Amino acid sequence: MSFIAFTNVHYSYPAVEGDIDENGNQIQPPVIFDHFNAELPGGFTSLVGPNGSGKSTFMLLAGGRILPLEGKVYLCGNDTAALTPEQRDLLASYIYQNMELETEEKVGDLLNYVYTNGVLKGKAKAIRNKDQDLLEEIKTVFELEKLTDKKLSNTSKGEHQRVLLAFSLLYGSESTFMDEPMFAMEEGQKQKALEYLKDFCAATETTIYISMHELDYTKKYAQNVMLFYPNHDIDFGTPEEVLTDEALEKAYGLPVAMLKHSESLTRSQLTEESDVLHS
Repeated sequence: MSFIAFTNVHYSYPAVEGDIDENGNQIQPPVIFDHFNAELPGGFTSLVGPNGSGKSTFMLLAGGRILPLEGKVYLCGNDTAALTPEQRDLLASYIYQNMELETEEKVGDLLNYVYTNGVLKGKAKAIRNKDQDLLEEIKTVFELEKLTDKKLSNTSKGEHQRVLLAFSLLYGSESTFMDEPMFAMEEGQKQKALEYLKDFCAATETTIYISMHELDYTKKYAQNVMLFYPNHDIDFGTPEEVLTDEALEKAYGLPVAMLKHSESLTRSQLTEESDVLHS
């Protein structure tokens, strides 16, 4: 049985009231998925592709955070439309893009709360050292030991992201969906986190779907990759199968040499370069 299944899924976002064109007509958002079908496995999968190609929408649908307008989405064999919020959270945790939690609670208290009140009930062994508790290992991996007495609202963006990554694993859902969860983290922290996510996925059989812009990291750490094209077509396979020069140039509209350079650019700079090439 596939871990995620899309059956005849149709989805577009609702029109925004007051969003009109130069002729005064209501602007209708584009269709993201048009009677889309797919059967996808568990494991550690990276989602790559240009902004607006459907990566976030795919994960929101797969994780049950939004529902298709037509068709069905199945997660672990369960129709996401039939799940209660509690049932959904047992199946999938979710890190939203640019997610920030507003709370004055201390990081250490929040980590303990998520760990003890989630699926794991505060009782799980570390995946690398079975003599250690999972919470302590995760604090070390995501460099949270010095943040435990700090209010979450006072953390930097990179610190906040590391806390969210810890939450997603400590709750113990069968899967976790992560939408660009590491863009503000330092490069060494990103690689350390990805190595651990890969190990965690293998050791616990937790499924992880993660979107990120760094193609080199996808090639190095991901078991599978989904490449999204601007027309919302998707290629799925191993990094070696999917991330060919031809496919990447088709997806991003940039020469591969420039695309590799673009990983160090901001999103706005990348968009500007693409616009210049197509003007």
